[in-house]
Amino acid sequence: MHLLSNIIRTERLPHEFCPGCAIGQIYHYAAKAVEELGINMDKVVFLSGIGCNSRGVGYVRFDSATTLHGRALAFATGIKLANPDLTVIVVTGDGDGAGIGGNHLIHAARRNIDLTVILYNNMVYASTGGQLAPTTPYGTYTSTTPYGNLEEPFDLCSLVTAAGAVYVARWTTAHPYRAISSIKKGILKKGFAFIEIVGQCPTYFGRYILKTTDPAKCLKWLLENSVLKSSTTETRDQGKIVVGEFVDRERPELTEQYRILREKIKTQGVHYG
Repeated sequence: MHLLSNIIRTERLPHEFCPGCAIGQIYHYAAKAVEELGINMDKVVFLSGIGCNSRGVGYVRFDSATTLHGRALAFATGIKLANPDLTVIVVTGDGDGAGIGGNHLIHAARRNIDLTVILYNNMVYASTGGQLAPTTPYGTYTSTTPYGNLEEPFDLCSLVTAAGAVYVARWTTAHPYRAISSIKKGILKKGFAFIEIVGQCPTYFGRYILKTTDPAKCLKWLLENSVLKSSTTETRDQGKIVVGEFVDRERPELTEQYRILREKIKTQGVHYG
């Protein structure tokens, strides 16, 4: 029996992801975090947008939904405002979450609504042919940059930090225990939590960036090309992926502010101006 069969729909296995894909690992990390925290499963909602990762919500035993492309955070905002007691976890990709849905990412962090966002960064648009993404490294060859990428990639952790997120971390799929620990911290944090997980996509990430489709070699590359935040600067110097916890702070949370406002209106009435 699978160790997480109470959370993962093992009857739907084997999954439909490419061999060696990181998505299965990331959903496993998220499911493990929920299990270790002992959260009531009836109070958990998993959401995704469109992309390779969108199929993952069908493999967990929580209320879940695949939303429109780039709109997972807008959907999650509505759910959390309607029922603030729910634990809402959004699993998105770098294309869905930072490309098509980049504006929603910025404003969800700005509003500091109590969501946990796990963004799978495989550095390409993987579900549609390996095209250039907002996170594709400079100079990289993809299906739409045959002469090399001329654009600098987003540092998503810096982006959401500047926008106001209260918990921000980055790991790779070669750091499973640290990734699970950060997801747990993000769930427990009152406010917008963002955990970026850089993961292997042997089909495109490996083929274009590493020149290999071997998942083990992709994972080895992630491990060898990651450096802890404490041992370097927070910029991606010399092609290294800086991992670690970047932000852990307090700010007023949106649904709590709405609750205070409702109580104020009840007791004092509505006043304009």
